[in-house]
Amino acid sequence: MVSRVIPVEPFDLVIFGGTGDLARRKILPGLFRRYCAGQIPADSQIIGAARSEHDATEFRAIVAEAIREFGGGKACEDGTLDEFLQRIDYVTVDARGDTGWSELASKVRKDLINAFYFSVGPGLFGDLAERLHRYDMADDDSRIVVEKPFGRDLATAKALNASLAKHFDETQIYRIDHYLGKETVQNLMAVRFGNMLFEPLWNSQYIDHIQISVAETVGVGGRGGYYDKSGAMRDMVQNHLMQLLCLIAMEPPAKFDPDAVRDEKLKVIRALDPVEPHHIVRGQYGPSADDDGFRTHVGDPASKTESFVAMKIAISNWRWAGTPFYLRTGKKLKARTSEITVVFKDAPHSIFGAEAGRHNNELRIRLQPNEGMTLDVTIKEPGQGGMRLVDVPLDMSFAEALGPNVAEVPDAYERLIMDVIRGNQTLFMRGDEVEAAWAWTDPIIEGWQARGEVPKTYDSGSDGPTDAMAMIARDGRIWREIKL
Repeated sequence: MVSRVIPVEPFDLVIFGGTGDLARRKILPGLFRRYCAGQIPADSQIIGAARSEHDATEFRAIVAEAIREFGGGKACEDGTLDEFLQRIDYVTVDARGDTGWSELASKVRKDLINAFYFSVGPGLFGDLAERLHRYDMADDDSRIVVEKPFGRDLATAKALNASLAKHFDETQIYRIDHYLGKETVQNLMAVRFGNMLFEPLWNSQYIDHIQISVAETVGVGGRGGYYDKSGAMRDMVQNHLMQLLCLIAMEPPAKFDPDAVRDEKLKVIRALDPVEPHHIVRGQYGPSADDDGFRTHVGDPASKTESFVAMKIAISNWRWAGTPFYLRTGKKLKARTSEITVVFKDAPHSIFGAEAGRHNNELRIRLQPNEGMTLDVTIKEPGQGGMRLVDVPLDMSFAEALGPNVAEVPDAYERLIMDVIRGNQTLFMRGDEVEAAWAWTDPIIEGWQARGEVPKTYDSGSDGPTDAMAMIARDGRIWREIKL
């Protein structure tokens, strides 16, 4: 199967923070891969902008090095890389001053699509938005891309929204969450709304519970200062896991339209019940043979910040009343994996007797690694006397099912940046959606602080705190094993 690539219209993309880590690891290599795929027109222009003193030649060398290191093995022969670098320019700018802005304005062409990627801290969003208008670079058709964290609570999220709204309409603001650009995440909607097999069963009558797990093997590393102020709740649950929850739980939108989809996601967030303290487990990984532990990395021997969160969530609407959602995410766990498991209820009556055991169907959606889906179905165990039942997987790995060219499918950042150029906001968070998520999250965090709760210590390379296992076990359920 060969992916069909549709070129976008010519554009000018300015990357503020163009010398930063995100630009080097994700944005620039992703743009190069899209150029290699024939999706970026040759007359497009990519301009890096940052405080660092570089000329265009020096920045092109930085871009070339980043592509060779993080480009994912894409071939650079036949002059493709040199061609791409000719589309690269650079301007030294001061986000809070006037240095470089006139020069940058002279390079941005007003007769093309203009997009501005704010690959910087949120404290600079308002300054950049104001200067784009002061120097007449932005108009009603311009787009801006802003990275998370979009605030650290409801108050700061509202302030950020207000600062951007002074200069840009909501239809011009693209709040990026790379999880929504993953192929499998988008397939959630295709599986649900494109198959008669699933959607009639997608409710509390047939589904026992749903698990969403995002596990990492790495620790906080060099992000200790940021992470100690954030924690897993702000860094992962409020955005990544919340978005996955919305896509799993939302009602069918009237059409595949940006606002129709986001309207339904917003309804899910507003239907979330407050979470009781005994339905949340916080954890913090301790020291191990290969790691000094969370508190050493963040530089605070008494830190109460969590590196792991597990919780039981209820959605109070007709579709999901009585069906719990179990979410967990953590660092320094035994495997790197992101997976959604939909556990269907047992058959109401077994004709095979007690010896056949209990069996239910599970749909597992793997986001990483090895993107794909597995549906467990119950069959007769071959070669056995009597009617002995066994669960077997119907496994669809994208790499196997779609052939070798699946590797050419854009990664999350590639897809989302191209959606910005197309003007498609379906996979981006809307301002009211972000605020609603913080409105639900804030009381949970405030409750921890008011009670002075200390996270449970767990071993690196484990499944997390044992209390998380006990929490779901109280309901007669178990977590799906964290494994590759």
